[in-house]
Amino acid sequence: MGRKSLKEIRQLEIIKVFYKVAKKEGLENTSIAKIAKVMDINPSLIIHYFKTKEELTYALIDYILDKYLLIYKIKRENGIPLKQLLVTVIDDLFSRKWNKLFDDGLFYSCYALSFREKKIKSKYRKLTDSLREHLTELIEECKEAQFIDVRNPRLTADIIFALIDGAYFYLSLLENTKTFDEKIAKYKIEALRLLGLPHPTTVP
Repeated sequence: MGRKSLKEIRQLEIIKVFYKVAKKEGLENTSIAKIAKVMDINPSLIIHYFKTKEELTYALIDYILDKYLLIYKIKRENGIPLKQLLVTVIDDLFSRKWNKLFDDGLFYSCYALSFREKKIKSKYRKLTDSLREHLTELIEECKEAQFIDVRNPRLTADIIFALIDGAYFYLSLLENTKTFDEKIAKYKIEALRLLGLPHPTTVP
């Protein structure tokens, strides 16, 4: 990959501050003026890169996807053996590390906009499809290497992410850390079972 341009660097800086402000203030209460104040710059500089708050929101959703996809990229770059890679990815998907990659409140605020804006709906579809596709490819590789025996890798990946999506929405309503850990461990066991992989017989 080539080096990022100055424009891309500046845009990413703005997106990251937008994320921090929106996480604190709420997406609906965040404005370009508030972002500029935190960055100590003129709002016109932000408008130079993002003409409207809507454009900034689109970029934020793309940023979400990039953060989530890192789970696959980093593990591959570390040279982890294929079978262990699949187990490690499942461990990470059902973990606090995955849950904390992006703020729940902000994630669901953006998601709610998808019911009103076709472009945001399209971006969320791309996000969910990309995550499923990467897991499908990993399952297929493990199947071809005869590490696992899964009849339909794509359907299996889809079911695992349906489990993840439902689990984290439900768990976001819990305040008890112990309960969170107990339930996420049980959900991970079901995902491992779908893949025919070894799993602990007991959970915390």
